[in-house]
Amino acid sequence: MNVTTLATGLKFPEGPVALPNGDVLVVELLRGTLTRITPDGTTSVVAELGGGPNGAALGPDGRVYVTNNGGMMGFEVGGFTWAGGIAPDYVTGSIQAVDLTDGSVETLYTECDGQQLRSASDLVFDAHGGMYFTDYGKSDGVTGDKGRLFYATADGTSIKLLTGGMDGPNGIGLSPDGTRLYVNETFTARVWWWEVTAPGEIKGGLSMGGSGGGNFLYTAPDHTNFDGLGIEAGGNLCVASMVHTGISVVSPQGELVEFVDIDVDNDPGLTNICWGGEGLRTAYITMASTGQLVKVDWPRPGLRLNYGPTGEPDGEQA
Repeated sequence: MNVTTLATGLKFPEGPVALPNGDVLVVELLRGTLTRITPDGTTSVVAELGGGPNGAALGPDGRVYVTNNGGMMGFEVGGFTWAGGIAPDYVTGSIQAVDLTDGSVETLYTECDGQQLRSASDLVFDAHGGMYFTDYGKSDGVTGDKGRLFYATADGTSIKLLTGGMDGPNGIGLSPDGTRLYVNETFTARVWWWEVTAPGEIKGGLSMGGSGGGNFLYTAPDHTNFDGLGIEAGGNLCVASMVHTGISVVSPQGELVEFVDIDVDNDPGLTNICWGGEGLRTAYITMASTGQLVKVDWPRPGLRLNYGPTGEPDGEQA
């Protein structure tokens, strides 16, 4: 697979968002910014977010919504950059919204029912304008939080806990018809799913002892860590896979369709995937441990997100 590097020098990029005009946004977790990357590779800071911005998505009002983990520490292993732990200035996790016209930032949520968001990780919007998001939890290396899953409205007025007791929930996505919610866990390398019965209402319980009450879908057959999650138009899940670096393409039935090796300077830290371009056939992938954004021609189109680009030519929106 031909891999083209679009940008380098990023500080642990995550949460790529393709824009209709061909630009791509990423969050830089260790820089605390939302950053724009143009097709020629020029980078510019859209907004100073602080903390540890982790995931991003276009919302119903045109703003970009960011899951912020509150801050992690950067460190190196084998010459590659990683992020983890609790930053010295950590206060709380949060959900933020960024106005792309002026870079202004609004913090919408820092708690739910009196309990703080610990490490908001990734998010996806449904067709009703609400967001499902994961909270990975924080760990000091000895003890750690259990992860949680939330649903919140984009106007900052309503947030609720859907489930907890998870082991590092990270990537999240909705099936093309919106009836399934998928979440993967990082270190267990497992994917779980729930039936969506109404906006912000999910039902699991098909797997005994399923994480967060979820239904088991898939687990990696080797030593792999899962990070972000994208959905193809046909319903396959594309799970960003670290250590054994690439994209695990998993069917809705839990079968491994293919594993797409992505080798960029031996970077083990592939963190996320999104689609843009004509027909949504260009995959944008963040290589966090070497600070790069790359693109590849994907064999199948990505799913048109509820508030994302349409894939129409010349950046047109339907």
